[in-house]
Formats: sequence, C-alpha cells, structure tokens
Amino acid sequence: MTKTNAGNFFEDFYVGQVIRHATPRTVTSGDVALYTALYGSRFAVQSSDAFARELGYAHAPVDDLLTFHVVFGKTVPDISLNAVANLGYAGGRFLAPVYPGDTLSAVSEVIGKKENSNGKTGVVYVRSTGYTADGTEVLDYVRWVMVNKRDPESSAPDTVVPDLPGAITPDALGNAVPMLDTAYWDNDLSGSKFRFGDYEVGEKIDHVDGMTVEEAEHQLATRLFQNTAKVHFNQHTEGQGRFGRRLIYGGHVISLARGLSFNGLGNAFHIAGINGGRHVAPLFAGDTVYAWSEVLYKSELEGRTDVGALRLRLVATKNRPCADFPLKTDDGTYEDGVILDFDYWALMPK
Repeated sequence: MTKTNAGNFFEDFYVGQVIRHATPRTVTSGDVALYTALYGSRFAVQSSDAFARELGYAHAPVDDLLTFHVVFGKTVPDISLNAVANLGYAGGRFLAPVYPGDTLSAVSEVIGKKENSNGKTGVVYVRSTGYTADGTEVLDYVRWVMVNKRDPESSAPDTVVPDLPGAITPDALGNAVPMLDTAYWDNDLSGSKFRFGDYEVGEKIDHVDGMTVEEAEHQLATRLFQNTAKVHFNQHTEGQGRFGRRLIYGGHVISLARGLSFNGLGNAFHIAGINGGRHVAPLFAGDTVYAWSEVLYKSELEGRTDVGALRLRLVATKNRPCADFPLKTDDGTYEDGVILDFDYWALMPK
C-alpha cells in the first residue's frame, strides 16, 4: 500500500463529498512581509498598526487576499493537485478579520461535477471555508477547477452544475470590519483623498503602473501559500505539457492586480466579497501585468455610517497597458492580452 498522495483525479470526486484539509497554517508577520514583497500592496489599514488602531481595529489585519491564498493553498492537495487550470470564483465572503498569530484551516464540499467533451478532463465545483483555531469562519467561496481524469476511458458521471449567485448582496457585507472612527482616517497617510462619495457608477480607472513577474517570485508565492499544484511549480512535468512551462498561479495575478489598483483606489481598504472571477488566459514569468477598474455599483450598508461598498470590476492584462480599458471585442470574446476579469466588493470610508 502506497503511503504517498498522488492527488485526486476527476473520478475521485462526488457531489456532497466533504474534505477536511490538512496542515493548519499559522499566519505570521513574516508572511505579511513576504506578501508585501511579492505584490507591493500599500493599503494603509493592512500596512500600519498605528493607522488601524486609530480606526478601531485591534491592530493591522492581514491583507484579505493573503487570507484567501492561505485558505486556498490548504485545498490544493485534495482539490487541484491534478488540475489543468483553475477556472473561476463566485459567492466569496470575507467574514472576520485575520491577524498575525491566527491559525487558519479549511474544509471543502464538492457541490458540482461535469465531464468535458474531450473525455480527458472534467470540471469540479467546490465550496471552501476557512476557519481560525477557535472555529471563527473567516472566509468562504466557490471555485471551479478543471481536473485531469485518471482514466480517459472511464464513464462520464451525471452532470451537476450548481446554481451560483450572480453577486453577493450588500446586506452580507461589512461583518469583517469593526465600526470605524473615520474622523481618524487621514487621507495623507492613506495615500488618497478620494472616498466613497467621490466615485461614480460607470467610472473607469487606469491604474497606470505595470509589474513584471519574475520566475523566482511566483515560485516563492506558491511555496508561501503551500500551493502544491504541479502546473505551478514542476517544470519537469509542465515542460512536456501544452504550454511547455509553468503557469503562474491565478491568485498571484489577482494579488498583483489588486496591488496595482492602489493607484486610483487607495482608500478601498477591504475586500468584502467576491462576486465572480475568471482567469481568461495564462500568465508566464517574464510577462508584465497591468490593470484597470470599473465602478459597477455603489451601495450604502445598513447600520453603517462609516463606510460604503463599491462593486468593482478589476481587469488585468499582460504586456498591454490599460489606457484604452481593454476587455471584450464586439463578438463578446476577450481581447488579446486580457488575463483576469474579477468582480468584487470593496469597502471605502465615507
């Protein structure tokens, strides 16, 4: 009997399956420093204990996407070790702040399954939930991933595609943020004078800056998040695959684009929900990432006079600046260079 884990293939999943993932992970200040080194995130609440305390936090929480990556990484050995690609996200909610010293673990439930027409792969839908050691739920989200079959000749299962929400409703936002004393929100220190009332629905923002991905950076990131998917770290196997090289982890792209979005959205300090997201095209080391955002919707939050919610579309491109806001062609396909289409809620002080 083998004692090693080859990972689950498409045939191994079944709807209703619940997986408790291994190796809880204690988030440290070192993780925060490495995250900043990788993505250059500059949001003041997550950068400064002093700034966060003035507002009402115990101290600076970790970046929301660092929480996401750690929880995501827990799921990889069981869900996507044999993945071809992670395809998309929906229904994500950030439910409580995470601080250095908190220990995160994850549980996933398989909620859908569909074999692809080529008979070699299939799509698995899972809802993953992250918890702290005391049982506090900090994050849940749905993702769907294309996974290799162990035996292409095996019979196709019944198709189950879950009914996913088009967006998180505003009344589900804000739980992860204490009531803030925004009298102490210093625009000079936060890096932006623009607050909730300064943004308009339909407004598009070119984040201007570009960031080139180095091979060592994305390898460090996959190890930092304990993401063991072969497509990201094993050049020996991926050199024989369809691209001939390792894919950059999709979450790496999200964090790069989010970091770039500071230039134009510097006070959008908290990701409250993930409405949807799609990795449109692969990214490789040596490519340069640019980003732009569109304000899709604005919402007041019941019982909150301190912050409002912006629904934002974050688009990332590779090797293509975003002054013309590239997205889709007239026939509905994505333009060349677009690699990420990410729809999320962000909280911003009033």
